Amino acid sequence: MKPLACSTMELMAVTAAHEIRDAEVVFAGTGLPMLATMLAQRTHAQDCVIVFEAGAVDPRLRHLPMSVGDSRTLAGAAQAAGLFEIFNYVLQGGRVDVGFLGSAQIDRYGNLNSTRIGKDRQQPAVRLPGSGGSADVAALARRTIVIARHERRRFPERVDYRTSPGWLEGGATRQAMGIYGGGPAAVVTTMGVIRYRETTHEPYLASYHPGLSAQQVQDQTGFTLDLSDAEETRLPEKEELEILRCEIDPERIFLK
Repeated sequence: MKPLACSTMELMAVTAAHEIRDAEVVFAGTGLPMLATMLAQRTHAQDCVIVFEAGAVDPRLRHLPMSVGDSRTLAGAAQAAGLFEIFNYVLQGGRVDVGFLGSAQIDRYGNLNSTRIGKDRQQPAVRLPGSGGSADVAALARRTIVIARHERRRFPERVDYRTSPGWLEGGATRQAMGIYGGGPAAVVTTMGVIRYRETTHEPYLASYHPGLSAQQVQDQTGFTLDLSDAEETRLPEKEELEILRCEIDPERIFLK
């Protein structure tokens, strides 16, 4: 049978959607997390609850929002709250199962940097936007899913600045620091999916995207990955692509 043709963004959206379980509360950001969460809600996780940082709680989205503050995030919502309520009552209240995150750098243990590039704190090579709410989500969600472009410079052994905590130094170091949220479960990239061992939290390559190899992913990663369990990423089903293309993002806003 001829393989189903899809773009990298479509493959990532479907792969990320499969990380969401039914009835979970999902803290979703702009772009691919929206695509993934809307797809999950239309397929295998119809009762998942979407939460947007600007205040929408449990919407039934009719159209793809342009951002978390778009008024379309309120379609069919159970509540139109605000940023304070989302972070204080929903996130800090321990009610978020899955939080989506992005970052400029991701290190060996899933720590994220969205603050600065370069070791010099006073004169970094690049200044980045900073945490926003990502440190809160990384610390308090039961687990996080990171979305990233896979380039060697984005995956160093250690981040230049630790904006948001992953598994810190591996092992039980996260818990020892008093961070009891679940930590990163997966990094969905343009080349594959990285996961972490249950006890050591060492990174391993769970899958590489069709047309690539496990070694190609390793070559674009600045730390050593365990490749022993790597397999090819599962292609989307025809129905999943039709929903993405025809219902969720027919204007190709994020599926460029």
